[in-house]
Amino acid sequence: MAWTFQSLIDDRMTVTAYCHNPACNHNATLDLKRMRDRFGPDAPAMRDDVLPMLYCSKCGGKKLGLIYTPPSPGDRDAAPNRYAKAKGK
Repeated sequence: MAWTFQSLIDDRMTVTAYCHNPACNHNATLDLKRMRDRFGPDAPAMRDDVLPMLYCSKCGGKKLGLIYTPPSPGDRDAAPNRYAKAKGK
């Protein structure tokens, strides 16, 4: 199952981009709703789909990494988490 921008939003996932430039080390949380509005709700949102669209807003570098984070288990408002289900939790 591949993530889309809408499925990440529905699952309350957070996606953080990290700059790998040692002189920068900037990080930022992606605005998934803005990306959904720009690219469409069904646009693929896997690492290899998203990274070519990004650059560091601090240094302009293109060497970035992404971390996809599910909501914490204690988040009462969290939607059912497909990530946890896929992991058998």
